[in-house]
Amino acid sequence: MSRNRFSLYSAILIALLAGAGSVAARAQSQAQSSTPSAQDSTQNQQDNQDPLKRQLSDKERFKQQKELRQEIGTAYKKWLDEDVRWIITDQEKKAFMSLSNDEERDAFIEQFWRRRNPNPDSPENEFREEHYRRIAYANEHFAAGKPGWMTDRGHIYIAFGPADSTDSHPSGGNYERPVEEGGGETSTFPFETWHYRYLEGIGENIDIEFVDSCMCGDYHMTIDRSEKDALLHVPNGGETLYEQMGMAKKADRFKGGLEDLGPGPDSSTNQSKEFDRMEQFAKLQAPPEIKFKDMDLASFLSSHKVLNGPFFPFEVRTDFVKVTDDTVLVPITLQIKNRDITFTTKDGVAKGDVSIIGRISTITDRVVQSFEDPVEAGPYPAELLPREMDGAELYWKAFPLRPGRYRIDIAIKDVSNPDHVGVWAQAITVPRYDDDHLAASSLILADKMERVPSKEIGAGSFILGNTYVRPRVTTNPASPAMFHRNQSLNFWMQVYNLGLDEKSKQNNARISYQILNTDTNKSILDTQEDSKKLGASSDQLTLEKTLPLASLEPGKYLVKISVNDDVTRQQIAQSAPFTVE
Repeated sequence: MSRNRFSLYSAILIALLAGAGSVAARAQSQAQSSTPSAQDSTQNQQDNQDPLKRQLSDKERFKQQKELRQEIGTAYKKWLDEDVRWIITDQEKKAFMSLSNDEERDAFIEQFWRRRNPNPDSPENEFREEHYRRIAYANEHFAAGKPGWMTDRGHIYIAFGPADSTDSHPSGGNYERPVEEGGGETSTFPFETWHYRYLEGIGENIDIEFVDSCMCGDYHMTIDRSEKDALLHVPNGGETLYEQMGMAKKADRFKGGLEDLGPGPDSSTNQSKEFDRMEQFAKLQAPPEIKFKDMDLASFLSSHKVLNGPFFPFEVRTDFVKVTDDTVLVPITLQIKNRDITFTTKDGVAKGDVSIIGRISTITDRVVQSFEDPVEAGPYPAELLPREMDGAELYWKAFPLRPGRYRIDIAIKDVSNPDHVGVWAQAITVPRYDDDHLAASSLILADKMERVPSKEIGAGSFILGNTYVRPRVTTNPASPAMFHRNQSLNFWMQVYNLGLDEKSKQNNARISYQILNTDTNKSILDTQEDSKKLGASSDQLTLEKTLPLASLEPGKYLVKISVNDDVTRQQIAQSAPFTVE
């Protein structure tokens, strides 16, 4: 409790006790001059015992309300407007402003931090400690005539943490534009570009640019990359490549649009991404997503407590896809069968709701990634619900992780049946793809695989690169994926670190595809492909194949992909079982 609040409460208590003493004195004087009725005596005793029942005058009541508003304006207003300004949601802020007393506000603040705590049952709150550390860092490093937490750099640092890499130009000066900005040389104001490999709820490979156009140390966030150009409005100054070659005029830059970049080879690409940049900017201004909103469900992850109700079954699949030399994308796919979900029917429509919460932690129990999302089953017309019971709902989330060992904990809850909870935990080893070793991603068997539009590349569920890949999920990795004869078998795999011939600068590998009937041990399909047909100059290939299953008899099968690299004399193989019904 703050010193101001303690002083206020003390003053109110003293005033109330003084008033109570005055009432008691008047009651004793009246008793000496007259004999009150039994009812009056009882009422006086009750009033004396409860001084809070004393009626306040209008002046006293207004004074008390003013003091209360002043108290809120110091302790709680600072917490609201400064401490949590960049992380509190609009709904939370509205709820806090509607509270009527300090007890409710204190309870709200405690719950606010607890909802964001990666370990809710721990007396220490890692999120809160890290949050105030970020505020202190921002105040120390980003102050510019105002506290660092008020600046744009402070805002982003507090909300999302330190960037994975920073390109800083504190003095501005000469700048060679990249092709996507028009090329050519110019002079710039001081600027910084912060790069995040991944931000929850925003996406992958996020670049945020800050420009100090006032030359006063106050860097502001911008989505206009031309804003750092100090020669932008200088005639014939800082021309782009096209402008230098006479293929464009500098005046043409200012004809509207999000950015005043000069025309260049990538002009059309820049224009197509304007809405994406605006959407990203809006997301960066919003508070970060709240983790562990379902505290009851989160407690199953932190304490691994025994389930009280019937177990809620679900299957999980994990895959590994190389992103960079030190980053691997780990897609996690959950499958929840409709027959295990509690459906509710309203107005002839049936639907079910499931809450999912999970975390990825290191072997030292440090949480590195977390997620929490709802999954909706349906809605289905009520009369068709029995037919949908054999179906399933899929949930997909992909996380960039460094090579190493991790533990994945996941809990799900049936919203319409809160005691129906399921938990899953597993240790994984994220592989390291060394440059000198031929390697491959997971071999994914999918029931649906198709190209996606360019605007959807790298975004959305089940999207790997430029392909939508929806995997078949089984109870464990060794269990065969199940397909029907009227379906197609789709498989997806990437090959990494192919050797390139020193003279031709091309790869030279043979890729073999086999389908084996494991019941008879006979080969159903055996074909080969030359790596040059998939990308002669690339050391990485994506293998995508589709096989109709109508010609296969029901039974157990195995798909096997082998890669023989004639340049490095290395070979690898991946296989996955499946059944046909």
